[in-house]
Amino acid sequence: MENLIYCFHFNVFFSLDKLNQKDVTHLLNKKKYNVETGIKLKKYKDNRPIINLNIMKIWKCILLIAFCAPIQAFSQEAPLNPDNNPADKKFIENESSEMTWFMLQDTVKMEIGKVLTEIEKKKGEIVVITTVDMKQSPSKWIDSTIVETTNFKPIYHSSFNAQRDMVLNFGNEVTGYYLDKKTGAKTIISEKTEKSYFDSNFYPQLIRWLPLKDGYSTVISIFDYNPKAKTGVITATVKSVQKTSINWNGQEHSVWQVQTTDDISDNAAISTYYIDDKTRKVLKQDIDFNGRKMSMELNE
Repeated sequence: MENLIYCFHFNVFFSLDKLNQKDVTHLLNKKKYNVETGIKLKKYKDNRPIINLNIMKIWKCILLIAFCAPIQAFSQEAPLNPDNNPADKKFIENESSEMTWFMLQDTVKMEIGKVLTEIEKKKGEIVVITTVDMKQSPSKWIDSTIVETTNFKPIYHSSFNAQRDMVLNFGNEVTGYYLDKKTGAKTIISEKTEKSYFDSNFYPQLIRWLPLKDGYSTVISIFDYNPKAKTGVITATVKSVQKTSINWNGQEHSVWQVQTTDDISDNAAISTYYIDDKTRKVLKQDIDFNGRKMSMELNE
């Protein structure tokens, strides 16, 4: 705030520099400035001139750069990405967990499916396989993600369901294909990217391992491919984090309540994760999408 006040004053000073010739002549005729030297005639008691106008302009430029530039440089932190990754890897373990997916309407809670997530740490790689078994779907949805262990840089992502198949290979370019099973149209994918990013299918896992604390928020750089929506490097946002407790399996558990959204839904879908503060397991996830509410709860 102090720097902003300085900048405000500098803007006022600069407006004085933009006096037109008529204004300058008027000031000189008022005997406020010496015509030849440009020195303000008003003096201190020891007869020293207050300041030289040309020197004042130079110092104003120097001070403007010194005080205002840091505000622009640090006003927004860089999004998290594999090159800027504060995740705590001690929480990453081989695990298999199942959540029950519910649709909520008023006081009615109806089960619509189950979600199985398997995480396997291999040499140099982390593999995440998500299997969604919806009650009204004839086939399961299976998503696989492979990332580097060191920084979670994406390597591979595949997604197979009744509507479409998709395969992405990550490198200097994102290559693969997208098959629309309804129309039979197959699109060959070749996307150039200049920014560092995580796979969009991986960031819900990444959130669990971030340095969560009260008031924490951040932006995450992700890549998503969807020919019917946004494609390329977009962002997910951790909007807020707070410590709270929930009743799970008949017991009170201390959790991090983490609220997120992303550009995939045009930030319309809000997901709230309830993450055990010790194990970092997701005990519950609430989803609110334009008033439609869903919830997923860990089965253990």
